[in-house]
Amino acid sequence: MVKVQEIPLNQIRRPLPRVNDPNKVQDLMESIAEIGQQEPIDVLEVDGQYYGFSGCHRYEACQRLGKETVLARVRKAPRSVLKMHLA
Repeated sequence: MVKVQEIPLNQIRRPLPRVNDPNKVQDLMESIAEIGQQEPIDVLEVDGQYYGFSGCHRYEACQRLGKETVLARVRKAPRSVLKMHLA
């Protein structure tokens, strides 16, 4: 089951390093500041912890705007699914 909710940015772990396009982040910051976040990021919830693997540019844009939360599609998953994402 997937639900969309606001998640505190500081509770989302991002275990895989990503390099974001600064121009894309800037464009998203302007859009989010003007009309709000339109597309949720995807996070896995494993044992009460949130893990983000996509939506890196939206995540960084929200962070840089000083937002405390990000709109996220949350999918509960067992540890085995998390391990597949980290492989």
